[in-house]
Formats: sequence, C-alpha cells, structure tokens
Amino acid sequence: MKRRIIMSMLAGATLLASTLLGAAPAPAAEAGTAPAPSADVPAEFGTDWHDPITAAPPLTKPAGKSCQVTLAEAQFRDFTPYKGSYTPPDGCGDRWSKVVLRMDGKVKGRQFDRLGYLHLGGVEIFRTSTPQPSPDGIEWSVEKDVTRYTDTLRDSQDVEMLIGNVVDDTYTGIIDVKVTLTFYAGKPAVTPDRVLTLDDRSTLTTPRNSERIIAEVYATGSGGGCEEYWYLTVPEEAPYSCQADGGPYREVQIKVDGHLAGIAAPFPTVWTGGWSNPFLWYVVPGPRAFDIKPIEYDLTPFAGLFNDGRPHRVEVSVVGVPEGQSGWSTPVNVLVRQDAKSAHVTGKLTAHKVGPLADSSTYTPGWEHRVDTEGDHRLTVAGYVDTSHGRVTTTVTRSLANTSTHRWTDGETTDGLDATWTDDESVIVDGRGPARTARTQRTYTMDGRTTLSAADRLRTVLTLGDRAVITESLGGRRTAWSRLDDTYAGDATYTVNVPRDQRHAVGTTGERYRIRGSDGCYDRSLTTVQGVLTEDHRGC
Repeated sequence: MKRRIIMSMLAGATLLASTLLGAAPAPAAEAGTAPAPSADVPAEFGTDWHDPITAAPPLTKPAGKSCQVTLAEAQFRDFTPYKGSYTPPDGCGDRWSKVVLRMDGKVKGRQFDRLGYLHLGGVEIFRTSTPQPSPDGIEWSVEKDVTRYTDTLRDSQDVEMLIGNVVDDTYTGIIDVKVTLTFYAGKPAVTPDRVLTLDDRSTLTTPRNSERIIAEVYATGSGGGCEEYWYLTVPEEAPYSCQADGGPYREVQIKVDGHLAGIAAPFPTVWTGGWSNPFLWYVVPGPRAFDIKPIEYDLTPFAGLFNDGRPHRVEVSVVGVPEGQSGWSTPVNVLVRQDAKSAHVTGKLTAHKVGPLADSSTYTPGWEHRVDTEGDHRLTVAGYVDTSHGRVTTTVTRSLANTSTHRWTDGETTDGLDATWTDDESVIVDGRGPARTARTQRTYTMDGRTTLSAADRLRTVLTLGDRAVITESLGGRRTAWSRLDDTYAGDATYTVNVPRDQRHAVGTTGERYRIRGSDGCYDRSLTTVQGVLTEDHRGC
C-alpha cells in the first residue's frame, strides 16, 4: 500500500507476574458496558457506531466502604498538559485493600488516535490511547488497578495529564475526559514500600535497606513516524518507505551503571488508526490499546549495588531504532520493598551472563519483495542480599526471540506481515526454606495483509494475539498458574481518497479473551459488523 496512506491513518498515537512484589496483577480494562447484541446491521458504516468495548474482564472490587477522589477533569484540544493537585481521601485510612483508577472519555467529530499519560507526583500511573470518534460521538471508559502505587497515593501530589491533540477545521474532535480514584477500605493489600522515579540525570538512589527492586517501563513506539509501526521496517537495501538499519527487531533494554540489567520484547501495540484502516478499530480496539501495560524488570540482583547510598545511573534504550530517530517513550518507575528490621542491607551481584544478540534481516527481491527476520537474546543475572531474615539469592533469566516475514509489492499496494515474538522469564528466589520460582512465558503474534485495488478499495485482514502463561512453584511444586489468550481478528474495506460519506466502508471485527488458571476461568467473545455489536458471548 502507499505509505502516504499509512502515515495519514497512523498520525497521532500480559499479564505480568506482579506477585513478586506482593501486588495483585492489574486486570485488563473494560471499555464500556455492552447492551444486548443487535441483529439490525446496516449494509455499510454510517455516521455512528457502538461505543468502544473490549472482551477483557472487569476489575473485581471489594465490598464495603469506599472513598472517591477526582484526579483530573479536562478537555484536550492541543498539547497543553492538564495540571492539578491530588489530596488523599478522608475516611478510608491511608492503606487500602484496593485502589481503582477510572477514566471516562467522550469525543465526536473527526480525530486521529492520540496517546496519553497521567503522572502523579512524577510517577506515571496510567498510559493510554484513544479511539477514533464517529461524527455523532462516542463514549468509553477504562479502569486500572493502581494499588501498587499506594506509597505515592498516601501523600498530596501534583497531577499532570496529557492527551496530545490537534483541533482545527478538519480535525474537530475535542477529547473530554474525567479521571477518578476509588479507594476501598479493608485489609490493606501488600504493596511496595517505596515508589521512586529517576532524577533529571537519569539516576536513582534507593533506601539502603532495599530488599526487592522492580523497575517498570511504559515503553511505546508512537508519534506518527516509522517507529509507530516498527514491526514493518526493513533494511536499507529493500525498496520500502520505512527503513531501519537492521530491520524490525526491537528490544527494550535497561542498564544499571552501564551494565545490562534487563531485556524485554516490546508489545506490538496497534493503535486505533493502525494498518491504514480505522474501520478495524471503531468498536473493538487491539489488545492493550486503551490500557498500556508497563514492561517489568526484576533488578533485585543489583540491590547490593543500589544499597550503597549513592545515586546510580539507570538507562533505558530500544535496540534497532535508527540513530538519531525519535519515536519511543520509555518512562521508568522503580518499586522497592524494604527490610523493616535492617537499616542497611548488603549484598553482591554474583552472576552476569549476556548471550550474543542475534539479529538478522534478509531481503529477497522479486515481484513480491520479502524480508525475513530472526532475532534472539538471553540474559541471566543473579545476586544476594543479607537481610534480617537471612541471605536471599535472586536469579533472573530472560530469553527473547522474534521471527517475521514481511511481503509487499512495488508501490506497496499489497503489504503483509506474519510475526511472532516470545519473551520468557524465570525468577528464582532462594532463601530460608524451599526456593520460590515464578515463570512467565509471553507470546505476541501479528498476521495481517493490506491490499489497495485499482478502484482505490483498501482492504485489511488482521489477527493479533496477546498470550501469557504464568506458573509459580515452591520447592519445585506448582502452587499457582494462569493462561491468558487474548485474540483480536478483523476484516475491513473502504474507499480511500474520498470524503467520509463516500467511503462505503464495511467491516467485521471480533475479540475473544480467555483466561484459565488456579483461580478459575473467564471467557468472553465479541463480534461487530459495520460498527454494530452482533455477538457478546460469555463462556466458562
């Protein structure tokens, strides 16, 4: 397809083992409440369609007393951030069983997808993107469990929120949002003792009695350039409009004082203008698009180094991004658990094994150009801390792999990708008693093709997968497990380069979200046709 089409449509904008810090993993957000499916399906898209909705489970909320605080209420017309202040609620104490962030949004007219963030006292607690509106207007909502940020929430803080937007004679959609926090009283959740951010020099100073250290990075490729769809980039010798020196392999790395401390595969988020076809996303967004989850890195093996009381440099970089090219945002939070019975916890890094980074993209010319990419990397770090309850050794192993095949024709009137990313991580904590092991196996998939006919009919067929298997064991015996499978599939066609009312767009989209494990089962499927919700099925 012509890259001008992709650029115009894309301008704008796992489940993780959080139990290592004692915090419950944040369930995926549910966007909107579904009415009964409709059988009244128009022949093509009209001027309005169903509000955005996902198949993900709603957050569970404790019974009993709760208190609510409005965190932000703003209309975004440009790139001016909303700035306000936060004060903890009265009447619910200062430690809570759960804290739920909710964002309600509405927009109408014409607008691109936009990327947004919310900072509380400098800590990024929420990152999101927006749906594209209908002329008549849409409303949506996102909920997120933010209990892990209790340390930040206990004190008054500055609030900053931005969903960068452009409003003019063409792009008329003003993004109107309200964000609240609901605090649930009851038995306090186990949460990190400290939530820290990097200073202006990208350095971090932790308490000297830090026992567990987890970094989280809200990594997103965005901004309207080629890194917004990095998975489609090709080596320089290939005749394609988005090039990168080594091709599409990307890896988000975190370093401590110059030493590689963590590696991760970025999630291939597709925003709601993605793959040149907004009709794929008007009702059901791609996985994680409205609730962007951070990458987590267990930095506990470096705790002995951090605990010397000095600032240490923490850097995040993305492998594969052409030198000098922007497009990635990588804000960092650091979550710390302290040893309350020790003023100073000493320790040492005992193992640091970095495997070779394999990254190759091979271009094969022909009537259908082709780039085959293979990449993999492995890292093992280990270290101990001497705590008030004995020596505790943590070993973190992470291995990444990526394979993809990208095919396109001259002029990019056909453009297809079949890609898989895997990110396997194991964390072994060995101290008094049997060793505790947490293993997370993440798999992301993308299989799609866009074609542009001689009659300017653009069709996109796309399937996305977000999968994760988490297993926890004690002394080699499994104690908990979960298996997530979130699959999106869409097929949409419209006429390009014409006014909106002449696009004659049609499309079928759907999502199935399944999670099974030791805590039970959830299974929900959605189907939409021409923007009308036709199926909402719940299984298990």
